[in-house]
This record gives sequence, structure tokens and C-alpha cells, in this order.
Amino acid sequence: MSMAASARTPITGVVITLNEAANIEACLASLGRVCDELIVVDSGSSDDTCARARAVGARVIEQPYLGDGPQKNVGPKAATHRWVLSLDADERLTDEAVAALQALPLDTTDHDAFALRRRNFIGSRWVKRCGWYPDYCLRLFDRERTAFSESRQHSSVQAQHPARLEADIEHYSFANLAELFTKAGGRFSSRAAKIMYLKGKKVNACSPLIHGANAFVRKYLFQRGFMAGLDGLSVSLSAGVNAYLKYAKLLEFQRDPQVREREDFNQVW
Repeated sequence: MSMAASARTPITGVVITLNEAANIEACLASLGRVCDELIVVDSGSSDDTCARARAVGARVIEQPYLGDGPQKNVGPKAATHRWVLSLDADERLTDEAVAALQALPLDTTDHDAFALRRRNFIGSRWVKRCGWYPDYCLRLFDRERTAFSESRQHSSVQAQHPARLEADIEHYSFANLAELFTKAGGRFSSRAAKIMYLKGKKVNACSPLIHGANAFVRKYLFQRGFMAGLDGLSVSLSAGVNAYLKYAKLLEFQRDPQVREREDFNQVW
């Protein structure tokens, strides 16, 4: 089914999901503005993410979660078209991004990928400091020439000849300040601690404080979080909390066999 008019080179839109019923329709509608094929790679949603995706014409591939990079490479490998546009379920194309993507000469370009700036939000508030903007992310790429790295955490497209587009996507990262802190203090730091433990990384009693303080100072001072008011302070504190807990949890795994035995290290991803 053609989702976009097409004298231009066709594009496949890909999203990975897990319980994204609240986001998936808006994300696919956004992708459908420039994509002729939509693929959702779902890792076992218990809500109606898959049904909603199919209802708007997307092909759903059910794949237990492999980690960030391997999971994001599943959809492109199954794509009909050479060019792939990858978005997260909480990301949306702006009008300027749609126009910029539609204007690209994909049949003749020497570039193997294109990056868009990302506007990161807390609620409806766009945070422009703390390193959150411009947050260039490679989102459109030629699957015959490049792909996501196989890294299972924070993977990115490994392009050799990328270009930056002067256009934005919107990323609704956190619903509110509470979510900013609960995610940092919960699954983000726990997952990172498990990964470091499995890799054999060793830390000492000073590590949590040092890494937590460094993360806060980097965000608040060097990346000018102090210029973004309460949100800038909150993002900086959240980064510090995340870094502190990541190393504190790793230290706990090293020191406390009871805690370690109760943790399921097979559920990192």
C-alpha cells in the first residue's frame, strides 16, 4: 500500500516497539507522510500495539528483543525498499523534516545516510540545553550500504558518508519530570549496571559519587543546563542520579551475593 505520493524514491519506515499502544498510531502516521511501506518490529507487547499497527497498514514482525542494534536491524533486512527511515515510537517528523526528506535525490546521492536534529521534550516543553539540542541522529539510511551497529545498547547507524539535514524530528522522551527521574533511577541505571557487571567492569566505593558528580557538572555547567531553568536543573540532576545509581548498583552486585543471586541477568535486554 502506498503511503506517500511517488515520483520520488520509495522509502520503508521502521519502528521497534514494546507496549507502545499510546504512541504507535501517531508515529506510523508521521512515517506515512514520506514512506511507502511501514514495518513494526515488536518484542512481545502485552497491549494492542500490534493490532493498532496492522490496522493502519503496517507489517508487524514479532521478534523477542535482541538488544538495541540487532533489534533495529530486523526491520531493514525485511524491507522492500533500499532506503529505510527508522524512528522510535515516541518520535515524530516535523513539517520541515517531511519537506527535507521528500526533496532528497536518493537515486543519485553519494551519501549513505542522513541525520536529522532531534528536539527532546519533557511533557510539551522542548529542552534546548544540557546537550539535548541539536541532537543529530542518523535516521534515513541506505540498507545496502550501512546498518545499525550490533551494539545491544545505544546503537546507531554506522554510515561512512552521512549528511546532516537542517530539519528536526520531535522526541517526546518523558511525559513529565517524575518520569524523568523514575526512568533514570529505575530501568536505565539497572540495565546499565547489569551490562557493566556482565562485562566484568570493576569499581570502588568512590565510583558512584565521582561519576554522579561528573554527569551533573557536565550537563549543568558545560552543556549550559543552568540556562534552561527548572528543566535544565532537573535534566542535570537526573543525569547525575542515573550515573550515581548505575555505579552504586554495580558495586552492590560486586559486594553482595544475596542481591546478585536475586537479580536475573538474563533479562538485561
